[in-house]
Amino acid sequence: MTAPPTVPDVPLANGVTIPQLGLGTARLDDEQTRAIVREALEVGYRFIDTAASYENERGVGQGIADSGLPREQLFVSTKLRGRDQGAGSTRRALLDSLDRLGLDVVDLYLIHWPLPRLDRYVQSWLVMEDLLAEGLTRAIGVSNFLPGHLDRLAAAGSVVPAVNQIECHPRDPQPEQRADDARRGIVTQSWSPLASGELLASPVLAGIGARHGRTPAQVVLRWHVQQGLVTFPKASSRGRLQENLDVFDFTLDDGDMAGIATLADGTRVNGQHPDAWEEF
Repeated sequence: MTAPPTVPDVPLANGVTIPQLGLGTARLDDEQTRAIVREALEVGYRFIDTAASYENERGVGQGIADSGLPREQLFVSTKLRGRDQGAGSTRRALLDSLDRLGLDVVDLYLIHWPLPRLDRYVQSWLVMEDLLAEGLTRAIGVSNFLPGHLDRLAAAGSVVPAVNQIECHPRDPQPEQRADDARRGIVTQSWSPLASGELLASPVLAGIGARHGRTPAQVVLRWHVQQGLVTFPKASSRGRLQENLDVFDFTLDDGDMAGIATLADGTRVNGQHPDAWEEF
């Protein structure tokens, strides 16, 4: 049997490391999630991303249990949903997630959306700092936060977010947000790294892929990891799981990167801008 590709680890600010490429689980039910997590771990994945709002944390936990892998070999992240934000509910939300996952600790706990109209994300962050200190999570971070949101956390809290998980792909590469994250010592994670598959019919990507003997999806995932981003594409089959993981043994040259840059038009998947998007 061919050994699975070795996925590099990326260090977070607090010394915890995260595999650079993992598995996303959005829009999958528990049974689908259990099956694909189990298969992903067999193929060689060690990082699984989920969220309370996906309502599949039980499936993630069952897939992990099925794998029989030691807990210390895995990196599991989940997220605080909007309706659970606030000083009085954040702790219970993480405890409930841990119960559904069947775990004693998560490796990374994120605030899923800032929800500025609700205005409770700072309250939640301060509780998350306590949860980190208590060892219920190994790192804390945010998702879909803009510089202004991060400024408020910096003013109120004492822990820099380990991660900012943002929509990022060649159509909306977000260089300003990534630079702001880097300035603060925050690792940027890319969600929807393939723009929900909308990119993959691009002749530009097809041409680059043909030169490297790779698929358009592999070209895009290589674009992410080559820039130091952490990402977690979804997959629906063993073949696609293996394809997505096999992006660490080739390099995009300057011409390739310039070609991919022509795809940037600022388009977001479903128009989910953090200043206005609400998800509870």
